[in-house]
Formats: sequence, C-alpha cells, structure tokens
Amino acid sequence: MWAVSRLTNLWIHGTFLFQFSRLHFRLKCVSSCSKAVPCLSEDCDEFLPWLERKAGVEISSLLSIGKSGHGRSLLASKFIRAGDCILKVPFSVITPDKILPEISWLLGDDVGYTARLAIFILVEKKMGQDSRWVPYISRLPRPGELHCTIFWSEDELDMVRKSAIYHETVNQQAQLEKEFLAIRPVLDHFPQIFEDVTLKDFMHAYALVGSRAWGSSKGLSLIPFADFLNHDGFSEAVLLSDEHKQISEVIADRDYAPGEEVLIRYGKFPNTTLLQDFGFTLPYNVHDQVQIWVGVPQHDPLRMMKLDLLRKHCAQTVTNTDGFDSFKTNFTIKEVRSASRKGKGIPQPLRAFARVLSTTSVEELEDLVSEAAQNDGRLARRPLQNESREIQAHQFLLSQISQLIQEYEVSIKSLNTDKPTSVGRLTIRAQMAQDLLAGELRVLKSASTWLKNYCATLSTAEDQS
Repeated sequence: MWAVSRLTNLWIHGTFLFQFSRLHFRLKCVSSCSKAVPCLSEDCDEFLPWLERKAGVEISSLLSIGKSGHGRSLLASKFIRAGDCILKVPFSVITPDKILPEISWLLGDDVGYTARLAIFILVEKKMGQDSRWVPYISRLPRPGELHCTIFWSEDELDMVRKSAIYHETVNQQAQLEKEFLAIRPVLDHFPQIFEDVTLKDFMHAYALVGSRAWGSSKGLSLIPFADFLNHDGFSEAVLLSDEHKQISEVIADRDYAPGEEVLIRYGKFPNTTLLQDFGFTLPYNVHDQVQIWVGVPQHDPLRMMKLDLLRKHCAQTVTNTDGFDSFKTNFTIKEVRSASRKGKGIPQPLRAFARVLSTTSVEELEDLVSEAAQNDGRLARRPLQNESREIQAHQFLLSQISQLIQEYEVSIKSLNTDKPTSVGRLTIRAQMAQDLLAGELRVLKSASTWLKNYCATLSTAEDQS
C-alpha cells in the first residue's frame, strides 16, 4: 500500500510538483463554519450506484454522502470500528485521457496534467445534463464557493501581506494567466464549447483539480466520492493506494457511530498550504511555520567576502527591483517546543548564516572555512568557540524576529479593528487571515523565547568562566 500523493502549491513552468500524503479538502472553510449535526443528503442513494456503473467495478463503502458544518461530507452508514476498511474505490476514475480526442491532440506536451483535467471539467460543465459525469460535476463547488487565495481580491490579499503566502499567491495568479493564454488558441478551435470561457472559469476548474486530484507514478486522476472526505488534523487515517490493484482505500483510525462524520488527515501542512491550495485554515495548526528573509547588510565591511563564501555554500541570491544584489536568503521556521540548546524548529542553516554575519575579521571567516573542511563540509554549523560572538549571532536573529513579531501584531490588530460587521465572503476570509497570521506569530514568538533563553544561558556561562 502506498499513500496517495496530492498536488502541492509549488509551480514550476506552469505545472505542479507532487508531494506524498497530500490529501484533499473541498475548499470549504473549517475555521469559520458553524458546527452542525451531520445529516444524510437526499441524493446519497444515487451517487454510488452511478459511480459503480461508471467505474465498472464494485465500490466497497461503509459511508454515505451527507452534510455537516463542513458542507458535503461522508458519514458512517453503520457502526465503524478502528481498523475497518471503510472505503475502497477505483484508483483512476477520471484521468487526463478522458479529454475529447480532438482537443487532446492539439494540446502540446507542455500542457500539464492539471490543465488537461481542468479542460475536462470545463467541457463537462458546458455539456450540462448531457454530460456523462453530471452526477459528479454537479456536486463540485461552484464559483464563489472557493476560498483558496488565488480567488482573493487585492484588498483581501492585503490582509496576509506579512505572510509568504502573499507573494506566492501573486506568482500563482500570474502563472495561471500565462498558462491560460498558452492554451487559449486551442480553445478557440472549439467556439461551441469554449467561446464564453474566461480566465476566471479556467482558474476555477484549475483550482478544483489542484485541490482534488490524486497523484501517482502514472500521473493524476480525480476519484469521485473519496474526495468528499473532510479533514481532521489529528486523525491518523489517510487515503492509501495500491497501484498494482488500482484501488484506493481508507482504514478507520477510531470508532464511529452511525451518522457520525468520518474524517481523514490530508497531511501535516501549515495554514499557508491549507489556505493557498484548499481554501481553509485551522484556528490552531500545530504544523504552522513562517518564512523569513535574512540578508547581508550593505554597510558590512566584509560584505563581499561573506557573499562569496555564502554563495560557495549554496545560499540563494535575490536581486532587488532596483537591480542591486541584496543576497537575501529564505528560511522556514517551525514552532520551537523544546527549551533545549538544540532549538529544534529554528533551521541550522539560519543559525549558520547568522554566525557568518557576526564575524568581524578575515581571520574569523577563514576559521569557519577551515572548521567546515575538517568536519562535514557544512559552514558554521557548530557553535562559535568565541561565546561572545555566538551570543551576538543569535541576538541578531532575535532582533530580526522581534521586528517581525511587532509587524505581525500590527497586522492582526488591524484585522480585528476592521472586522466586517456582516457575515459574508469577506468575514470568512478575514477569519482565515487571522488564523494564518496568528499561527505564524505563535511560531515567531516560540523562536524568540528560545533565542532569549539560549543567549541568557551562554551569558551566564561566560560570566562564570
């Protein structure tokens, strides 16, 4: 058995990369939905028989389609015990080769699986009730129901400007527009189907695929029914796939009473990923993380030597819009839950970067190079022998993080001040922004606390020596 992979939010040349254990959410906001008693849908007896006929195989399930506070859901149709196989469906139901042949052969090899499946959805939606897939297509979220950030307005995105999700979303929006323009000539060959299709229509279909498609070594596929499962960040249940048998299944991780909503875990993802890809956040997400950029100061007299040294050790250079090389490097910080000296959560490359920045002489830089050569080749990964310099390096990190903390607090305060009075799309997205920023602020504060303790411990040891 293999965990089915899902699409990530990484965009490379207009296509997505794969990541294991990426599981689906139907682009509904969990944090802002009211809790509701699950109930069976009126159409729950129709969908599975249709899907079995479509797939040509029997679908084993202890679940029924229902509704809960999360929207469309899967509910236990009978008592379920931990360890039961509660769902077994065909692995590949809707694949890119389902596109009409006359459309498919016009698409170049550079058109990825996601775009092809998006075109499939657009075609089937255009066909309406004549579509052979209407029972599934009609149950997908409609435009306006999706909250992933590519659909946010400029003002809405401004709420999360402090987070890395802001720039990532802007890049995604630009990439989607570029991809749509690339396939537009093909769509124009079929005006009876695509005449009224806009960029927003394409983005909607693309987002549906991006949040629902399952990846494997053979490509992507949409698996109806399985993608009605909602998320519980503490669940140990995931969708597993046996590519040899071409089936996907879910094993219950706990007992469920009849009528109770059955949940799985999509993966250990921070709110940035959940919001950007799926359109929801968690009020408290233990997997939250925050990206920070650290650069070599322009006024540093050893700046050029440090830049050269850092480049040789694969650090990333970023050029400012004014053309000057700022040499800023991106680091991802996770919540620090231990008071130990290891500071698990603060990446070692970031601490190494700070140690390089703290040097004040050519000799100190040469010592770092010599130490790296004598060990594993990694630069400045060990505490500096000069404890004063080690403290200085970590105080630099502390100052950077403290500044970010102040900026995040201002952003969150602004959200609370400008909170919409009426319930609507803006209210939902404002709450999502609050969840995201609060989670990243919590991570920053945990890093700040650890750095303060680390510096204090070194200072005490230095005073006693």
